[in-house]
Amino acid sequence: MGNKPGGTQMEDPDYIIIGAGSAGCVLADKLTANGRHRVTVLEAGGSDRRFYVGLPLGYGKLFYDPAVNWLYKTEPDPGLDGQRDHWPRGKLLGGSSSINAMVYIRGHRADYDEWGVNPGWGWDDVLQAYRAMEDNEAGGDAWRGLGGPLFISSNRKGLHPLVDTYRAACGQAGLPWNPDFNGAEQEGAGIYQMTIRNARRNSAARAFLRPAMRRHNLRVITQAMVTRIIISDGRAVGVEYLQDGQRKELRCKAEVILSGGAINSPQLLQLSGIGPGRLLQSLGLPVVQDNPNVGDHLSDHQGINYTWAMRVPTYNDVLRPWWGKLRAGVEWALFGQGPLAKSINHAGGFFRTRPGLDRPNMQLYLQAFSTLLPKAGERPVLTPDPWSGMSIGLSNCRPTSRGHIRIATADPLQHPVITANAFSTNHDVAEMLDAVKFLRKIAAQPAMAALIKEELRPGPAVQTDEALIQDFRQRSGTVYHPSCTCRMGPDAATSVVDARLRVHGVAGLRVADASAFPVIIAGNTNAPAMMLGWKAAEIILADATR
Repeated sequence: MGNKPGGTQMEDPDYIIIGAGSAGCVLADKLTANGRHRVTVLEAGGSDRRFYVGLPLGYGKLFYDPAVNWLYKTEPDPGLDGQRDHWPRGKLLGGSSSINAMVYIRGHRADYDEWGVNPGWGWDDVLQAYRAMEDNEAGGDAWRGLGGPLFISSNRKGLHPLVDTYRAACGQAGLPWNPDFNGAEQEGAGIYQMTIRNARRNSAARAFLRPAMRRHNLRVITQAMVTRIIISDGRAVGVEYLQDGQRKELRCKAEVILSGGAINSPQLLQLSGIGPGRLLQSLGLPVVQDNPNVGDHLSDHQGINYTWAMRVPTYNDVLRPWWGKLRAGVEWALFGQGPLAKSINHAGGFFRTRPGLDRPNMQLYLQAFSTLLPKAGERPVLTPDPWSGMSIGLSNCRPTSRGHIRIATADPLQHPVITANAFSTNHDVAEMLDAVKFLRKIAAQPAMAALIKEELRPGPAVQTDEALIQDFRQRSGTVYHPSCTCRMGPDAATSVVDARLRVHGVAGLRVADASAFPVIIAGNTNAPAMMLGWKAAEIILADATR
């Protein structure tokens, strides 16, 4: 029978999974592991077997590639000085885990205490799931898992020398060294763990989906754009999708599981008649379930880089000339080493902008590399500046600004309208102002200051609070963590799915991806999305035995 992407579809599977992203890949693996359930995965994109997907630093080449990227744009955002922000999202097996920067962060335990208003989603519950799915290079302990399907690199070898400088400067600035952001405490400066295995990206597709595709009870269909969830008598019974220009239909015996992500999931629900009733009626769509929360509560982390010219060599010196690129390529291909074998974010951290906070509210990223990239993307992301440059970036962990996703037409091939509303609250503006000042504090410490030639962005002329705010409005943007647009909650008055990820008011339909986050977590969202897929599978399997 085989199991090749795009092969002949299985007749009436038990479960249909829409989307082979971070959560969908995990779901496909766990739902088929016992051999009793037949599952079909429909993915709008194509294969993940591409050179720049496997190459860890190759994600820079995928940033504007329409072959693997949805290339979304937000509406002009007043909080970003009227600009339309670029939102890359993965359109291939593995979803955004196949094009992201591979940083593995679970989030602060207090984040999940907030999730815990939904039974089964508190810190102790999710910790159990994390430990079960992980295989940490550093070994297992009370915090970290060992022996699971997802290998996580400790990222301790081959780091740029500026990591040691950064460590010393953070300590001088009052931010202690943290050996494990996914351990007992998140706060501090440290080295990022990575979803990298044997010098190759370890996406959700590689870790979960590819092994599962060897099973007889899993079918993966690529280039299959789901256009509508079929709902009959209040129950999801299948989907319509486009493939090779043909409209097709697939029915299921048990459930439809939507794992399209924070943009595609609310879009597809709205196209299927589940969402804000007035909007759907205005577009000529039948209202199956009037729920204004579908597409609302959009949360995202906003980030900015400060950039310096350095007195010591950085990766700019290695990767700018053609011979440097060639040498780095040979080093990676033959030995699995060098700058191409890692994310550019070797180190980072979490800090509080004021002492009264109960947990960190800002995240740091150290990059021994700089690309003063125009917003329009005229230069390739992997083309560094022609000088020795370094950047330290940051992003907010728990922004209070909220946006929304809305379809603008009944045409499923049209992108939805993304209204991000970045920095739309005074809280988020004040937090970011304090945070960018801390970047300069790190750079001013003796360990770092001795190696800095000059600040390039925003530059020494930008000093007043007003100028700093104007600068981050002009230069900030998403750090690619949209979530909460189909959020979990106890009732349809404030949410889209319940604690078992069932869509309120529609039987046989669940949403399992970052859109179901009740609130955004502090840190990169790929790990929580995979964890949510893991727990979703446990819930679905448990419900199937009732």
